[in-house]
Amino acid sequence: MLQPAKKRIRVLIVDDSALVRRLLADMLSTDREIEVLGAAGDAYIAREKIKALNPDVLTLDVEMPKMDGVTFLRNLMRLRPMPVIMVSTLTEHGADITLDALAAGAVDYLAKPKIDVASSLADYRDELVMKIKAAATAQVRKLDISAGVRLEPTARVGVDALLPKAAPRHFRTTDRIIAIGASTGGTEAIKDVLMGFAPDTPGVMIAQHIPKAFSGPFARRMDSSCRMAVCEAEDGQQVLPGHVYIAPGDRHLMLVRDGARYVCRLDDGTPVNRHKPSVDVLFRSVAQEAGRNAIGVILTGMGKDGAVGLKDMREAGATTIAQDEATSVVWGMPGEAVAIGGAEQVLPLEAISGRVSRLAAAD
Repeated sequence: MLQPAKKRIRVLIVDDSALVRRLLADMLSTDREIEVLGAAGDAYIAREKIKALNPDVLTLDVEMPKMDGVTFLRNLMRLRPMPVIMVSTLTEHGADITLDALAAGAVDYLAKPKIDVASSLADYRDELVMKIKAAATAQVRKLDISAGVRLEPTARVGVDALLPKAAPRHFRTTDRIIAIGASTGGTEAIKDVLMGFAPDTPGVMIAQHIPKAFSGPFARRMDSSCRMAVCEAEDGQQVLPGHVYIAPGDRHLMLVRDGARYVCRLDDGTPVNRHKPSVDVLFRSVAQEAGRNAIGVILTGMGKDGAVGLKDMREAGATTIAQDEATSVVWGMPGEAVAIGGAEQVLPLEAISGRVSRLAAAD
């Protein structure tokens, strides 16, 4: 008996460059599971085509005439939420705008294709197709603009949540280490978790799949949002309570012990699971160096990176937590960790910071 044909993912491309529109359409059209419905050169044309064609996924240029991509995205996520992949330049300016888009509800982002580098287009096509397919399965939520921003989780909201960031002071070395890994949807999930941490929370190390141009702006954005001090990690930097260390977008971040101290070690080795930084690299180093004194958290993300490392942490005696499917944008990484037995606990995003804080405070 013939199986019914699998429904193809219907994509609308929105970009002010006719060349980019044609290039993206040609790349996507090579995959049998994807159907390109059409393209639009600005937000107003896109609005009408969305109404007429009802696409499954939208690729959206960040900088467009008449109405910029982020403004259009905010309107779209308020009125007709759908999976959106932002297409942006990998510059610091582009990073800030793209992070705004992710905060507004975009599922993921992709660099503008380098049209003059033919050898890179095959890899670009593979990444584009992979992200389109992941976006088609993503959990998309309506944007609440009642206060101009998305509502934050209710966990740990109280008088202490309104306190300012602690003034810099000399912290004693801690034996506790919190390691967090994430990918697709992770920039906002990480923000939600970090906002629930008190200023004296043990040192936090983070591997988020992110380009080099984005990791610095992302760290600064987290620093302005959280009560802990957040920075882009540096090689040899001591891991202290009250501080968060985010892996640079082109380096693996590892934990090493230097005498009685924990320090960050950056490595420019080959990608692991196609990623640098890799969550597996961070988690495995934490398993080896901190063992039962660590807490591992794997958040929303496409693929499998971090699942094996989280299992290594659990086997070394660490408490391990995976974000649940209902609150994940993409339940790839946490789902794989659960499937192989790496996650001791599976929690909704809003419960993770509170649970980690209680574990970190326990004797």
